Amino acid sequence: MLKDKKILLGITGSVAAYKSIDLIKLFKNKGAVVEVIMTASAARFISPMSISVASGSRIHTDMFEDHLAHINLPLASDLFVVAPATANIISKHASGIADDLLSSSLLAYDRKALFAPAMNWRMYQNPVWQKNLDILASLGHCFVGPERGSLACGEEGIGRMARVEHIVEAAEACMSDQDLSGQRLLVTAGPTREYIDPVRYITNRSSGKMGFALARAARRRGASVTLIKGPCSIEPPYGVELVDVDTAAQMHKAVMDRLPALTMLIMSAAVADFSPSTRYDKKIEKSELTRLDLVRTDDIVADAGSSAERPFIVGFSAETGSSVERAVKKLHDKNMDMIVFNDVSRSDIGFDCDLNEVVIIDRNGSLPLPLMSKDETAEAILDRAVELKKLSGKE
Repeated sequence: MLKDKKILLGITGSVAAYKSIDLIKLFKNKGAVVEVIMTASAARFISPMSISVASGSRIHTDMFEDHLAHINLPLASDLFVVAPATANIISKHASGIADDLLSSSLLAYDRKALFAPAMNWRMYQNPVWQKNLDILASLGHCFVGPERGSLACGEEGIGRMARVEHIVEAAEACMSDQDLSGQRLLVTAGPTREYIDPVRYITNRSSGKMGFALARAARRRGASVTLIKGPCSIEPPYGVELVDVDTAAQMHKAVMDRLPALTMLIMSAAVADFSPSTRYDKKIEKSELTRLDLVRTDDIVADAGSSAERPFIVGFSAETGSSVERAVKKLHDKNMDMIVFNDVSRSDIGFDCDLNEVVIIDRNGSLPLPLMSKDETAEAILDRAVELKKLSGKE
């Protein structure tokens, strides 16, 4: 999303300015080119030399170093990001004030910008400043954060600048087509656990990476996203509603309770197919467990597919081998609109990998995708889902 894009980063006078170095590094790791404007106040918190080393380019600070810098810098940029964004710069821009290089450049920028506010909680909650925030939001500008936590002044409250990873995600969202705007998506991810006793359980193998990538991509494209996840050890996406579950029964209830409000359900979780018929309250001796009787868990996709309140449904079929017949059968038997087949027997695209190579199957045929990252795979899956929804009239 950010490869070869030109980011114009504005840094203002906040204690959080030191985080700008990490932010610049993340942007560059994504393939972006970063130009930086610093205010005089920002230079009191972190040196322009440090920022110049991180960005690899000259830092712009003086309104008069180039009499057209406030026009040419924004004109050459794909996205304008202000992080940290103080109450001062946001209020200036809301009022149309242009009294330094950064504020003048913002006024000359004719697209939506991204602001990452950072300030004391009293300043953030002040109704005068909130009014300025509303003005910029009404003009289509993007915001990320602030977060609640310990502030530089020693107090607790809302006002911490968003984590740099979240700012990068928000930047990608600002540059994405909002083709899922107004859509309500639910994504399931990870495994479920079916307990034998408090210590032992049976499960299906899953890292949750594919589901998390789908939730992140859908959120980036404007959807309101709920992520129902089983036990996972990876960082969940920013900006989604997170629902933690443990067992298949809990995931079934969480999905079915939300089904009527959805426009799309993406079932990427590896829900356990079986559960012990008896669950022991205390750990049993292994010598006593000579037989394990299993019962089938509820089939979430099948129940959603047969519901009168059925949304557009995308399922997954993890198989060991290259045959797609089982996935095609699941598509029809469980009344899905689309299913994603992947061969988990391959070490390069199987469990716990960051890459995937899938086949997207729908009622019109199949679309094999090349080897790509799971984030890229998620985008391709959503592209096809959006296309099918339009063709089916379920948009």
